[in-house]
This record gives sequence, C-alpha cells and structure tokens, in this order.
Amino acid sequence: MQIEKGKGLAQENWFNSTGNEIRRQEVRMKIDSNIAKLGRSDSKFFLINISPSQKELAHLYEKYGKEGTKEKLKEFAVRVMDEYAKNFKRTGVNSHKDLLWYGKHENYRYYKHTDKEVKDGTRQKGERKDGRQDHIQIIVSRKDITNRIKLSPQNTSKGNNKVHSAKLGEFNRTAFKQSGESLFDAFFGFDRGLKDTLAYTNTMKNGTAEQKMQMRILDGIQHQNINLSQPLKELTIGVADGLFENVGQMVSSIGEFGADLFSILMEPVYDSPQTNPVEEAEKRRRKKASRDISHGHSL
Repeated sequence: MQIEKGKGLAQENWFNSTGNEIRRQEVRMKIDSNIAKLGRSDSKFFLINISPSQKELAHLYEKYGKEGTKEKLKEFAVRVMDEYAKNFKRTGVNSHKDLLWYGKHENYRYYKHTDKEVKDGTRQKGERKDGRQDHIQIIVSRKDITNRIKLSPQNTSKGNNKVHSAKLGEFNRTAFKQSGESLFDAFFGFDRGLKDTLAYTNTMKNGTAEQKMQMRILDGIQHQNINLSQPLKELTIGVADGLFENVGQMVSSIGEFGADLFSILMEPVYDSPQTNPVEEAEKRRRKKASRDISHGHSL
C-alpha cells in the first residue's frame, strides 16, 4: 500500500461503507468542504493505493472470479481504512467510520516515468500494463469525519515530538503496510511465502547481519513439511523489528512452538566428509604399490 498526497480528482464513481455508486461531484464537494483550519499549503487529502501482486490477484480470481474479486477488494478496503484509523493512535479515531474517505476500483494500470521498464526504454509512459491489474485507490480527507481532528500520515515522529503528535497523530507507515499484508492474508486465506513478505524484503535489504541470518533460518524451516505457518509469520515480524539478539531468543519467544522449532533446527544435515590429506596420500600409496606388484614390479 502506498500513500500519496494530492489536490485533484480523476473522473470515477466511488464507494465507501455507505454505498457503491457515489458520484465524483459528491466526493469533491465533501472533501473540499472538510478543510477547517487547513493552511493554503496543506494537502486536503491523501491517496492510498491498494495494489495486489500478480500472485495475490491469481488467488483472488481463482477463489472469487473477476466480479467477485472486485467486490471483495471493496470489502477489504473498508478493513484497510480501519487499520489506517487505528494507526494514528488518536482518541476518537478508531475505525473507518471516523474518517471521511472514498474508494474506487480500477481495472488497469499504466506505466509511469519512474517504472524500470520506462527507464530502460522497453515501455513508454502511459502504456497500459499487461496482466491483471485490479487495484483500489482511496482518497481520505486530512480531517476526520467531524472536521475537527487533523490527521496526517506524513507525521512519523513516533512520539518524539509530543505536541506535534497530539495535533496530527503518530503514523507508522511500515506498521500500516504490515497490517495491510496480515489483513490480506487473513481476509482472503492467502498463504504468503516468507520471501514474499514485507518483513523479509525489508530485512534482507536493510537489516543487520544477525537479522539476515535469522531470516534465512526461518526461510529454510518454511520449506520443511511442518505446521508452523503462523508462528513463522510472527517471528519474521519480530526479526524485522530487531526484537531478537540471537537465534536462541528468537526460538524461545514462541513458547509451546519453540520446542518444535528447536527440534527442527537440531535435525542432522548431510555434509560431505572432510578428507584428511595424510590419510588420502597413504591410501594412494598403498593402491599404487598393490598395482605395481600385480604387474611384476617390486618396490
């Protein structure tokens, strides 16, 4: 999920938890009028893009079909906005009902100048992307539904500036993206591979050597026929957050599942025997001597 700021709207029909056919004129009017005490330089709204991967879309199409996928993504968007509201940790902002927001389903995506394919010249800006491209674009007002509370996902102070956080709320983008991923898996019954998780990707890109080692261990465990899916997901998030100083702490953190995990870590792994060069030389000498004797030669 990505969050963008903006000051203009495309011509589309919109939806939220109150209805599926909301005219763009109504959306514009509501957003434009919900700007109490905003400065001229303040963005009136933010855009949130819910863009499932090709693997995720394949799962949805197989499970719900084309039209079913569209409707289920709309339902999912409502849940996402619940997580968006909770992420601010503001009194009075607890769910999508406390926000002024609208969403729209899109069937197509187009290449932007920032895409790798445009940069290397294989695609042109504005060209339609191949494959399934279902996604949801959400517009959410900077002010809450009452037009009294100012909210900004750009405030990432995490409590460092209490006065600023009290005005705008604290917003953790990584936590929001993580909650969206976990919500998707639970809501749609999607079995996400460890290497496809946000936690794994971020850790292997920005983590410490210890974190990367812990993540590789978890990846190896996942490939064995064991029923530790949920504990492994929890561990990957913990590793990404730097909660464990070593593997022992990581294993002990999951309680009753720790014994199973530890037994897996202790399973013997085949390793080619290390050859002793002295013994190998002696074997070759004896073999050569035996061969020479059989051919009538003596030492």
